[in-house]
Amino acid sequence: MPSADEPILLTPGPLTTSRTVKEAMLRDMGSRDRAFLALDAEVRRRLVALVGGEDSHVCVPIQGSGTFAVEAMLGTLVPPDGKLLVLANGAYGERMVRIAAIHRRRCFVLRTPEDVPNDVVALAQTLERDPEITHVAAVHCETTSGLLNPIERIAEVVARHRRRLLVDAMSSFGALPLDARATPFEALAASANKCLEGVPGVAFVIVRRDGLLAAEGNAPSLCLDLFDQYAAMEKTGQWRFTPPTHVIAALSQALREHEREGGVSGRGARYRANCRLLVDGMREMGFVPLLPDELQAPIIVTFRMPADPRFVFEEFYDRLRARGFAIYPGKLTVAPSFRIGCIGHIGAAEMRAALAAIREVLAEMGVASGRPA
Repeated sequence: MPSADEPILLTPGPLTTSRTVKEAMLRDMGSRDRAFLALDAEVRRRLVALVGGEDSHVCVPIQGSGTFAVEAMLGTLVPPDGKLLVLANGAYGERMVRIAAIHRRRCFVLRTPEDVPNDVVALAQTLERDPEITHVAAVHCETTSGLLNPIERIAEVVARHRRRLLVDAMSSFGALPLDARATPFEALAASANKCLEGVPGVAFVIVRRDGLLAAEGNAPSLCLDLFDQYAAMEKTGQWRFTPPTHVIAALSQALREHEREGGVSGRGARYRANCRLLVDGMREMGFVPLLPDELQAPIIVTFRMPADPRFVFEEFYDRLRARGFAIYPGKLTVAPSFRIGCIGHIGAAEMRAALAAIREVLAEMGVASGRPA
């Protein structure tokens, strides 16, 4: 059972992980050891296979959080004379805009509200009007709200206009389908500690081999140069700088468990069941999700704040945390909110226990209903 000392993390990552993933980190490995190099190569191979990119794409890992991979992707693949179009409807789209500004790359932004998907029609019109745009960047699942953007339609428009698509797949990779053979993309960025159920410390970019080889000299950074990292790995099999060996070992175990669960479809099915239990249970208590069901990704759900003045989020959070459940504050500008995740090494039992804890906390706080204003 969860406890305050070892809570269930109902967050978008880091997540609750399996005991066997944790135990994989109990062994020390040298960064030049043959055992580690073989394990690392197998992890990279498995990651590319998850998107059907074996014939076209390669995986380049980067030490750090998911944002490290997103910045490496943008800095390496958008050349100094290129122009980036960012589709933004939340904090993570806006983060890419900021990265482009810091890298001094020309950038145009197509914004929609946080509860509205990316505008595919406006994207097509913009690409027709502006031939200088070389790359389009989009967030597959925007965890600001939990919204699922129409990445397949975006990819079709970008390919039709002969531009290159860069995807922030941080909160979708491993649970929501994205196949390089059916959905053309130049590169995607993701990390170990989301739907793959690994631990924080390594992120990666899966990128078209030909596009990466043409990107030599683009990166404005030494550490985040995907071309240089890939070239070194191809030559020596080794990372340029000290790799997070324990994190890679945990990811290797997490990928084996992901495969045993049925891969992307199996992992996604469990998360969808978790999401359904959560949304139905919260609605019974009066809570209202920000998004309609058809826009909701089964990753994290944003709920509007209750109107009852006795509901104080900080107290709600602390009481749930004391019972062994950690949730997330909201990140919206459109409405006061909080978020509850559906991902990690959890299932129906943990979701039902979380809902029971929420009912208990509301009763203690004297909140009769989660209904918003």
